[in-house]
Amino acid sequence: MCSIFGIFDLQPGDDLAGLRRLALECSQRQRHRGPDWSGVFVDTGVILVHERLAIVDPASGAQPLRSRDGALALAVNGEIYNHADLRAASAYDFTSGSDCEAINALYRDGDEPVQWIARLNGIFAFALWDGAAQRYLIARDPLGVCPLYWGHDRQGRLCVASEMKALADLCADIRAFPPGHVYDSADGSLRRYYDKPWRDYAHTREARVAPEALRTAFEQAVHRQLMTDVPYGVLLSGGLDSSLVAACAAKFARDRIEDGDRSEAWWPRLHSFAIGLEGSPDLAAAKAAADALGTVHHGFVYTFAEGLDALPEVIRHIESYDVTTVRASTPMFLLARRIKAMGVKMVLSGEGSDEIFGGYLYFHKAPSAQAFHEETVRKLDALHSYDCLRANKAMMAWGVEARVPFLDLEFLDAAMSIDAAHKMADARGDGSRRIEKAILREAFDGALPDSILWRQKEQFSDGVGYGWIDGLKAHAEQVVGDREFAAAASRFPFNTPTTKEAYVYRDLFERFYPGEACAATVPGGKSIACSSPAALAWDPAFANAADPSGRSVAGVHEAAVAA
Repeated sequence: MCSIFGIFDLQPGDDLAGLRRLALECSQRQRHRGPDWSGVFVDTGVILVHERLAIVDPASGAQPLRSRDGALALAVNGEIYNHADLRAASAYDFTSGSDCEAINALYRDGDEPVQWIARLNGIFAFALWDGAAQRYLIARDPLGVCPLYWGHDRQGRLCVASEMKALADLCADIRAFPPGHVYDSADGSLRRYYDKPWRDYAHTREARVAPEALRTAFEQAVHRQLMTDVPYGVLLSGGLDSSLVAACAAKFARDRIEDGDRSEAWWPRLHSFAIGLEGSPDLAAAKAAADALGTVHHGFVYTFAEGLDALPEVIRHIESYDVTTVRASTPMFLLARRIKAMGVKMVLSGEGSDEIFGGYLYFHKAPSAQAFHEETVRKLDALHSYDCLRANKAMMAWGVEARVPFLDLEFLDAAMSIDAAHKMADARGDGSRRIEKAILREAFDGALPDSILWRQKEQFSDGVGYGWIDGLKAHAEQVVGDREFAAAASRFPFNTPTTKEAYVYRDLFERFYPGEACAATVPGGKSIACSSPAALAWDPAFANAADPSGRSVAGVHEAAVAA
């Protein structure tokens, strides 16, 4: 992971020296994403700046990546997991060992961008300049794991950046670049390159995958994402998803993925990391999982006061005031700092599983397989605004890259093609319900202790300790007066906060990112246990109990709280 910044559509007479200084100044605001090196490219039509976090080919993969003839300049934030296959199939004259240079090769092969970008299996946001054609492409990965924003300066020049903070003073029309799309300056088109048949439930009806095939598909996804030339680890909360990632990583950790598993890995001992308040559910469960898997485990304790102190910096970095995102980002932000202090630059994380398999507890209330499936699609479409944003920006605040194997595109195709009827938490004859994500748990039978494999879903912001959310609510009650909160609609007419806790986060956000354009990059709407607003219709009780905590799903969560 790194960061990119670009200014496009430069005109004759533009002050290139001044614009170069401006670009460097703006890009410097996101240098935490790439503390290892800075690269700049200037041409008559474009300025590209790249801040590098060196993970693959640290010796020669500095960006912007240039073609041998000098015509192409490429700035990428991301990882291309199938780069070796793409290299082998191309006649392009590569200049480095960077996985991202496969993008230049595909462009030179001459296919339409919507065709060749769809061949990339990875996480990425990139800007590609072709000086010979005076053409540029901007694209973002299918699920938006890598952040990307764009807007126009006062002279109408298009600007892009990995984080909003680099554009906040420059563009009045900032917005998130849509995942799964490519912008082509050749015709001014913004086109979707990623669209799958499984988005329509009818294409998945009666389809299923054998447990062993599902397990193999996920193991292969983790294996692909172990591509690294620097020390790495796994985030291990002790929940199902992170524990499965850790189990798969432990299986492959001793071999070096980059040379086809033919030699011993440079860092063969797998390190795992967890964080929570004293006595939190996650810390205990993570220790049990780590002991079973044999990882070198590091469990860190933070205090409520430390979390509260970090809130302003957390919101500045994650660029969101969404309640769930802030709650979960804060312990992750604190954990990332600890991880960076230990010399680790990349971690594998469990994001995406709940969206694919319906793991959030409100999915227990899904009225039909079709409704269940359509909600998983909605959740995947929104990931770039929530969990992906949190995992990427909270970690990259300290220069640590988070990879998400559940969102590997090959695995995603396999898992989302399964009929949701096989994913549902159906009622049993004795009145109990099948546990969420049972299909995934059954596929990994024996890989983890039963206490971990069959542990109930615990959202990260709950699992770090119930005192975290409860304390945040109590703090908001103390610092936001009733009169102040009653005037919330006047101060924040767009996406008005509906709780005092939400008011606190919005107030902090506005200090860094004022204006409706910035506020509009954060989605709104009611939610229960991280549901989309549409799923509130599944149960009449949801409307009155709307809170993003998993404990708000009465009758499902073991520690459910009353409305």
